[in-house]
Amino acid sequence: MMLRRIDAVVPAHDEEDLVGASIDALLVAGAVVLAHRPGLEVGVVIVLDDCRDDTARIVRERLARGWEPGAGGVVVSVTERSVGAARGAGVAAALQLGDAADDERWIANSDADSRVPADWFVAHMAAFDAGVDVLLGTVRPDFDEFSERDVQHWLATHPAGHLPGNVHGANLGVRADRLRQLGGFGAMPEHEDVDLVARARAAGLRIVPTLDGMVTTSARRRGRTPGGYAAFLAAEYPLAASS
Repeated sequence: MMLRRIDAVVPAHDEEDLVGASIDALLVAGAVVLAHRPGLEVGVVIVLDDCRDDTARIVRERLARGWEPGAGGVVVSVTERSVGAARGAGVAAALQLGDAADDERWIANSDADSRVPADWFVAHMAAFDAGVDVLLGTVRPDFDEFSERDVQHWLATHPAGHLPGNVHGANLGVRADRLRQLGGFGAMPEHEDVDLVARARAAGLRIVPTLDGMVTTSARRRGRTPGGYAAFLAAEYPLAASS
């Protein structure tokens, strides 16, 4: 089966400080994957979830900068205050774009406080080509927001080649037909990514972790959900929790 379309789905709730850089990185990654496979359709769906700050304006301005031929950006607005519901709305919108069949599509998930690398779409495309159903991408905190001590601790606990296989919504890919088979993301306030992967495991799908296309995410200690990545960082790096 040939991959015909890949879409990034990115929920955003009051991310005016970070969403611009997130979209800029996605635009670069979109151009890179099109250079690898010119006929591929590439898109980004940004889901504005009850945004009360300047996120919506920034998103629309960044997407208006344009895409390479064959790519495009879509904005969806919801008022769920739920990352699972927002991600689900983004997936639903993505599946309406283009005319590719579900088994020719890939949904690459990220977050509005994260920056994908230039080869991010390429890594997800390669997973589809390799017959992967669910790709568990890796993330690392933004070292610019870490103290030197925290950076060293991170490097010591994440040595080169270390493949933890954790689940991160900021870097999670799913073949579209498998996502539909699983019933999509649950409308949950957090851990919708972990829930989806648990159901994928129960269904016997092929789940593969990778270090390719590692995403850089905010190192803030207070996030948009009470038990997300920010909570992990606050617990693991308490000396910098005041940032």
